[in-house]
Amino acid sequence: MAENAAHTGATPEGRPARPDLAAMIVPLGRALTAAEQPVLDAHGLTMWAYTVLLHLEETPIRTQAALAGAIRADKTRIIAVLDDLEARGLIHRQPDPEDRRARLLSLTTEGRRLRDAVQSAIQQGEERLLARLPAADRAAFLRSLQELSALPEVAPRKPGHATDRKDPH
Repeated sequence: MAENAAHTGATPEGRPARPDLAAMIVPLGRALTAAEQPVLDAHGLTMWAYTVLLHLEETPIRTQAALAGAIRADKTRIIAVLDDLEARGLIHRQPDPEDRRARLLSLTTEGRRLRDAVQSAIQQGEERLLARLPAADRAAFLRSLQELSALPEVAPRKPGHATDRKDPH
């Protein structure tokens, strides 16, 4: 029975052996967001503005609709954010020559400088948290987080339904 408990992730009494992922990640995410807020405030950025600056670097030019999809925001919600970033000289928006209704986005030199400064300050704080983990655990944690965060949005499942993929073990 103990072997089965280890394999299924349950205690010998049949209870889950660990908290749900969201129960662990959401409080950590909230704490990290709260820790980032003073850095963002000091640089005059909202979390959405910072998210936009981070994602524009991955693909230097993208449409507003594609950006909204990438950051999982409603495209109408980010228009005010883009307006502010453009007014501050942090991004360029120009009509798409192939579709005049669409706007192409890119970071300016100042936008890149600000993004890098904010990211550096945020990651300094993260380093203090990560330093609590042994080096091997830290590396594995960061690799795993990068892998999971790169997955497409996870679709909700109805209770009691099997997953699409079977565990190969």
